[in-house]
Amino acid sequence: MKSNKAPSILSADLTIVGSISSEGEVQLDGNVEGDVRAGSLTIGEEASVKGEVIAESIVVRGRIEGSLRARQVQLASTARIEGDIVHSTLAVESGAFFDGHCRRSSDPISDKPATGSGGSASGASADKPKVASVPPAAPPSSSSAASTGARPAAAANADPFASSKA
Repeated sequence: MKSNKAPSILSADLTIVGSISSEGEVQLDGNVEGDVRAGSLTIGEEASVKGEVIAESIVVRGRIEGSLRARQVQLASTARIEGDIVHSTLAVESGAFFDGHCRRSSDPISDKPATGSGGSASGASADKPKVASVPPAAPPSSSSAASTGARPAAAANADPFASSKA
Protein backbone atom coordinates (compact mmCIF):
# COMPACT_ATOMS: atom_id res chain seq x y z
CA MET A 1 0.00 0.00 0.00
CA LYS A 2 2.75 2.54 0.83
CA SER A 3 5.60 0.57 -0.73
CA ASN A 4 5.62 2.51 -4.01
CA LYS A 5 5.09 5.98 -2.52
CA ALA A 6 7.99 8.29 -1.75
CA PRO A 7 8.24 9.73 1.78
CA SER A 8 7.23 13.35 2.37
CA ILE A 9 10.18 15.38 3.63
CA LEU A 10 9.51 18.67 5.38
CA SER A 11 12.88 20.43 5.48
CA ALA A 12 14.48 22.34 8.35
CA ASP A 13 13.76 25.77 6.83
CA LEU A 14 10.00 25.05 6.74
CA THR A 15 7.53 26.29 9.36
CA ILE A 16 3.93 25.16 9.14
CA VAL A 17 1.08 26.74 11.08
CA GLY A 18 -1.75 24.26 10.76
CA SER A 19 -2.27 20.52 10.72
CA ILE A 20 -0.50 17.90 8.59
CA SER A 21 -2.11 14.64 7.54
CA SER A 22 -0.58 11.80 5.52
CA GLU A 23 -1.25 8.09 5.24
CA GLY A 24 2.36 7.46 4.24
CA GLU A 25 5.81 8.15 5.58
CA VAL A 26 6.72 11.67 6.74
CA GLN A 27 10.12 12.99 7.76
CA LEU A 28 9.78 16.26 9.65
CA ASP A 29 12.88 18.40 10.04
CA GLY A 30 11.13 21.79 10.35
CA ASN A 31 8.61 23.27 12.79
CA VAL A 32 4.88 22.60 13.01
CA GLU A 33 2.38 24.51 15.11
CA GLY A 34 -0.57 22.16 14.79
CA ASP A 35 -1.46 18.50 14.80
CA VAL A 36 0.49 15.90 12.80
CA ARG A 37 -1.02 12.61 11.62
CA ALA A 38 0.95 10.11 9.54
CA GLY A 39 1.39 6.44 8.84
CA SER A 40 5.08 6.57 9.75
CA LEU A 41 6.71 9.68 11.20
CA THR A 42 10.29 10.66 11.92
CA ILE A 43 10.88 13.89 13.82
CA GLY A 44 14.43 15.10 13.23
CA GLU A 45 16.81 16.46 15.87
CA GLU A 46 16.14 20.12 15.06
CA ALA A 47 12.40 19.66 14.43
CA SER A 48 9.59 20.66 16.77
CA VAL A 49 5.85 20.06 16.94
CA LYS A 50 3.41 21.99 19.11
CA GLY A 51 0.26 19.90 18.94
CA GLU A 52 -1.03 16.35 18.95
CA VAL A 53 0.99 13.72 17.08
CA ILE A 54 -0.67 10.51 15.84
CA ALA A 55 1.09 7.80 13.81
CA GLU A 56 1.34 4.05 13.37
CA SER A 57 5.07 4.30 14.14
CA ILE A 58 7.12 7.29 15.23
CA VAL A 59 10.78 8.00 15.87
CA VAL A 60 11.34 11.19 17.87
CA ARG A 61 14.75 12.84 17.75
CA GLY A 62 13.46 16.41 18.22
CA ARG A 63 10.83 18.15 20.35
CA ILE A 64 7.11 17.57 20.84
CA GLU A 65 4.94 19.80 23.02
CA GLY A 66 1.65 17.93 23.10
CA SER A 67 0.25 14.44 23.27
CA LEU A 68 1.62 11.56 21.23
CA ARG A 69 -0.36 8.46 20.19
CA ALA A 70 1.28 5.67 18.19
CA ARG A 71 1.51 1.91 18.03
CA GLN A 72 5.32 1.98 18.03
CA VAL A 73 7.16 4.86 19.72
CA GLN A 74 10.92 5.29 19.79
CA LEU A 75 12.44 8.18 21.74
CA ALA A 76 16.03 8.81 20.67
CA SER A 77 18.60 10.24 23.08
CA THR A 78 17.98 13.74 21.66
CA ALA A 79 14.18 13.58 22.08
CA ARG A 80 12.33 16.07 24.26
CA ILE A 81 8.65 15.28 24.94
CA GLU A 82 6.39 17.51 27.02
CA GLY A 83 3.05 15.74 26.98
CA ASP A 84 1.38 12.37 27.37
CA ILE A 85 2.24 9.26 25.37
CA VAL A 86 -0.23 6.48 24.53
CA HIS A 87 1.49 3.52 22.84
CA SER A 88 1.51 -0.22 22.16
CA THR A 89 5.30 -0.46 22.29
CA LEU A 90 7.74 2.12 23.64
CA ALA A 91 11.55 2.30 23.40
CA VAL A 92 13.46 5.05 25.19
CA GLU A 93 17.17 5.67 24.66
CA SER A 94 19.34 6.96 27.48
CA GLY A 95 19.32 10.76 27.49
CA ALA A 96 15.78 11.19 26.15
CA PHE A 97 13.67 13.74 28.07
CA PHE A 98 10.02 12.97 28.78
CA ASP A 99 7.70 15.04 31.00
CA GLY A 100 4.18 13.63 31.06
CA HIS A 101 2.21 10.45 31.57
CA CYS A 102 2.77 7.27 29.65
CA ARG A 103 0.09 4.65 29.07
CA ARG A 104 0.07 1.40 27.13
CA SER A 105 -2.95 0.69 24.95
CA SER A 106 -3.75 -2.16 22.57
CA ASP A 107 -5.16 0.42 20.12
CA PRO A 108 -3.49 3.80 20.79
CA ILE A 109 -4.54 5.35 17.46
CA SER A 110 -8.28 5.21 18.14
CA ASP A 111 -7.93 5.36 21.93
CA LYS A 112 -8.98 8.81 23.07
CA PRO A 113 -6.86 10.48 25.77
CA ALA A 114 -8.45 10.61 29.22
CA THR A 115 -8.93 14.36 29.54
CA GLY A 116 -11.59 16.55 31.07
CA SER A 117 -12.06 14.35 34.15
CA GLY A 118 -10.44 16.98 36.37
CA GLY A 119 -7.45 15.75 38.32
CA SER A 120 -6.09 12.26 38.44
CA ALA A 121 -8.21 9.37 37.24
CA SER A 122 -6.63 6.94 39.68
CA GLY A 123 -9.73 4.74 39.73
CA ALA A 124 -9.31 3.76 36.07
CA SER A 125 -7.06 0.75 35.71
CA ALA A 126 -5.64 2.02 32.39
CA ASP A 127 -4.31 5.16 34.08
CA LYS A 128 -2.67 3.48 37.08
CA PRO A 129 0.78 2.68 35.62
CA LYS A 130 2.18 6.22 35.71
CA VAL A 131 5.80 5.41 36.55
CA ALA A 132 7.89 2.65 35.04
CA SER A 133 10.49 0.88 37.12
CA VAL A 134 13.77 0.46 35.26
CA PRO A 135 16.23 -2.15 36.54
CA PRO A 136 19.89 -1.14 36.80
CA ALA A 137 21.94 -1.67 33.63
CA ALA A 138 24.64 -3.63 35.47
CA PRO A 139 24.74 -5.52 38.75
CA PRO A 140 25.69 -3.23 41.64
CA SER A 141 29.29 -3.20 42.80
CA SER A 142 30.35 -3.40 46.43
CA SER A 143 29.32 0.16 47.33
CA SER A 144 25.79 1.17 48.27
CA ALA A 145 26.08 4.22 45.97
CA ALA A 146 26.12 1.92 42.95
CA SER A 147 22.96 0.15 44.13
CA THR A 148 21.04 3.45 44.15
CA GLY A 149 22.16 4.29 40.61
CA ALA A 150 24.29 7.21 41.84
CA ARG A 151 27.78 7.87 40.56
CA PRO A 152 30.53 6.51 42.83
CA ALA A 153 31.69 10.05 43.75
CA ALA A 154 28.20 10.93 45.03
CA ALA A 155 26.97 10.39 48.56
CA ALA A 156 26.07 6.80 49.38
CA ASN A 157 22.39 7.62 49.97
CA ALA A 158 21.98 9.96 46.97
CA ASP A 159 18.82 9.48 44.87
CA PRO A 160 19.39 10.46 41.20
CA PHE A 161 15.63 10.94 40.77
CA ALA A 162 15.09 13.25 43.75
CA SER A 163 13.96 16.72 42.75
CA SER A 164 14.95 18.60 45.91
CA LYS A 165 18.28 20.33 46.34
CA ALA A 166 20.31 20.38 49.56
